[in-house]
Amino acid sequence: MSSSSTDGPAAGQRMGGHVLVDALRTNGVDMVFGVPGESYLAVLDGLHDANSIQTIICRQEGGSAMMAEAYGKLTGKPGVCLVTRGPGATNASAGIHIAMQDSTPMVVLVGQVAREMMDREAFQEIDYRRMFGQLTKWVAQIEDTSRIPEYISRAFHTATSGRPGPVVLALPEDMLTEYITPRDLDPYHKIEAHPGPEDLERFRNMLAAAKSPVMIVGGGGWDAEACKRVQAFSEANNLPVGASFRCQDYFDNRHPNYVGHIGIGLPEPLKQRLENTDLMIVLGSRLGEITTGGYTLLDIPRPKQTLVHIHAGAEELGQVYQADLPINAAPRAFAAALARMEPVDSSAWKASTAQGHADYLTTIEPKPVPGPVQMGEIAAWLNKTLPEDALICNGAGNYATWMHRYFQYRGYRNQLAPTSGSMGYGLPSAVAAKLVHPDRVVVSMNGDGCFMMHGQELATAMQYGANIIAIVINNSMLGTIRMHQEREYPGRTANTGLRNPDFAALARAYGANGETVNSTEEFQPAFERALAANVPTVIEIKIDPEAITPVTTLTAIREAALAKANG
Repeated sequence: MSSSSTDGPAAGQRMGGHVLVDALRTNGVDMVFGVPGESYLAVLDGLHDANSIQTIICRQEGGSAMMAEAYGKLTGKPGVCLVTRGPGATNASAGIHIAMQDSTPMVVLVGQVAREMMDREAFQEIDYRRMFGQLTKWVAQIEDTSRIPEYISRAFHTATSGRPGPVVLALPEDMLTEYITPRDLDPYHKIEAHPGPEDLERFRNMLAAAKSPVMIVGGGGWDAEACKRVQAFSEANNLPVGASFRCQDYFDNRHPNYVGHIGIGLPEPLKQRLENTDLMIVLGSRLGEITTGGYTLLDIPRPKQTLVHIHAGAEELGQVYQADLPINAAPRAFAAALARMEPVDSSAWKASTAQGHADYLTTIEPKPVPGPVQMGEIAAWLNKTLPEDALICNGAGNYATWMHRYFQYRGYRNQLAPTSGSMGYGLPSAVAAKLVHPDRVVVSMNGDGCFMMHGQELATAMQYGANIIAIVINNSMLGTIRMHQEREYPGRTANTGLRNPDFAALARAYGANGETVNSTEEFQPAFERALAANVPTVIEIKIDPEAITPVTTLTAIREAALAKANG
């Protein structure tokens, strides 16, 4: 074991915080996100000389965790987040939760009180192994400075292998200031499960025997090549493909085999297709609550549909649904196997696939809504105007449905959105996206409530030159909750109204560009000015509160609920 000392360095020794930074570099880290804290000053000191690692200092730990999660989605490498103890860690928990539910690789390093102070409820002390137990794949505390490289290696292996997800490591302050003679370790290797030949043969036979198959893509652990291979497999077999909740960029929405987004507000033809299919092929998705319509599309535990479920995590298979053919394989590995598979005779469902895409196209035709702003037309204009590689980011709220419905996502990664439904994600994820891909147009979609959760990260965008375009759709209320109130307690709405700032003026206060849009016609010139600006831009769109979704109004929801209540 390497020797450690607190009396100052001997020849060849390094301080723990510097050893940790060296371990990050060994594992290919080029960007970290965080908020400084006194509990990990030694790590900050190590980053001072780490020229290969860019440190992005954020304005709140929730924002930094969401940026790290977005980095993980974009690159496939663990996003690294640095936060201080106590409040820093609790603030970061929202981003950690996103990484867990979205299967995103992430490593969170949390400052901790000194070892000699533990279990006294010292200043900001928390037992992170208890706090983050269900929010992570693994949580641990490094007690021995000499084991820093070992723990970092395990953290990166755990975050990326099987079903990807977040790892939390607690760093006692005094542990980081001890000196050791470090041992070099190799970088982590991503470990992925591969399908066996018997599974592949059985899968092909099931596909050949089907009359109305459908594939659903989603989950974590994808890359652009896997998406291309799945698309090619779909073409070779005329297979209809839908995307699970907020994974719309896994399959080109313009492709003639794409049949739609299996998320909130499922169109009736797509719902019927999923209910009546004789072979449902689920690649990567957990089949969570939103994708299954509140666990109603498939019977539990045994679906009536013949189910092939392919997932990177063995523990996920059979957790909710008993598949006819469960296959423990990562999406990349299974997609590679599909590329080598001989096509089957698809004449039985070829026409149905074409009809599925035709049905999907009818859903992206904007419908009129109350008020002078037609968000459907704005989303359709963005669909025609934005570059092929534009990135669309959003948090959670009814406002997100406009782009989910009317924008056609083109390829991986075109979309950043939390399947966990966490508000506040749209702005910080866009900042991370622009830092990772500075040459791409990055559009952040936000509701007025959503923006105010992490709107302060506009300061981070300014500080690091991340020239994003943040659209704030302002209806002066928490629209999703108001909608649910009208549905469940019609006419008895309360506590969902918001008194908002002037968002364009707020942007200008940060030094950014600010635009206000009160009609559909005002949006295009405002967006074009944003594209030409050399600073981030906030475009506030004021919409009628009645325009609660692309297909209905608050009044219609209330009247339907009252009619149901009155028999």
